[in-house]
Amino acid sequence: MKLSRLASVAATLAALVGLGLGGAGVASAQEAAATSYVALGDSYSSGVGAGSYDSSSGSCKRSTKAYPVLWKNANAPASFHFTACSGAKTGDVINNQLGPLTSGTTLVSISIGGNDAGFADAMTTCVLQGTNACIARINEARTYISNTLPGKLDAVYNAIRSKAPNARVVVLNYPRFYKLNGSCWAGLSETSRAAINDASDHLSDTIAKRVANHGFTFGDVRGRFTGHEICSGDSWLHSVDWLNITNSYHPKAAGQSGGYYPVMEGLA
Repeated sequence: MKLSRLASVAATLAALVGLGLGGAGVASAQEAAATSYVALGDSYSSGVGAGSYDSSSGSCKRSTKAYPVLWKNANAPASFHFTACSGAKTGDVINNQLGPLTSGTTLVSISIGGNDAGFADAMTTCVLQGTNACIARINEARTYISNTLPGKLDAVYNAIRSKAPNARVVVLNYPRFYKLNGSCWAGLSETSRAAINDASDHLSDTIAKRVANHGFTFGDVRGRFTGHEICSGDSWLHSVDWLNITNSYHPKAAGQSGGYYPVMEGLA
């Protein structure tokens, strides 16, 4: 009798646990189905360097291998708008990308600030003009990041919150470009590479502070890219690509799927 009663209790508990798990699964599916996702930002969000571009996106070069599309494919949100664009600065986001945002938007992602700080020009200077010119241009970028960029970030974050007051906003940063004392035997000096990495960290730290002040969520990709920098021997980033110069210093498809997407998935 006792064994029978214990078996009955065990069966009841198993059923209850099963119902609980089933309920959680239904809730998770319902949450995903209710998600309204808008992906904003610059080339690191549009997927420049990853290939497989949507022809309708033109010069914005939105890739089907970019992390916003990977997240959309994995989570099947109720709606998805992808307005990130190659070359975008904070003002471009405000003026050209916020159209899909509404009070019903529940998730926003963005990477922005690198173009405002002039990183593309700084990298060109470093590649073409040597160490002294590189350090001078990097220091100019650092000054901009310290003194001007915080206000630019505040403006774009305020605009996002104004148009999407109920959204979870995930702000992703940029990886360090170089593994120091790595496998590269030519190209930039180690001094230049170290200065570029330091400036990238300064940019990330500045973004992180503004994100925290706005109550948004900061997605730090640097850890994911560690061991996959340029000169690592297994780089997820393009170095200088003379055949397709726009790819230079952008994540490859592996950088989007192995670097950006897991961070987005973990925070969205």
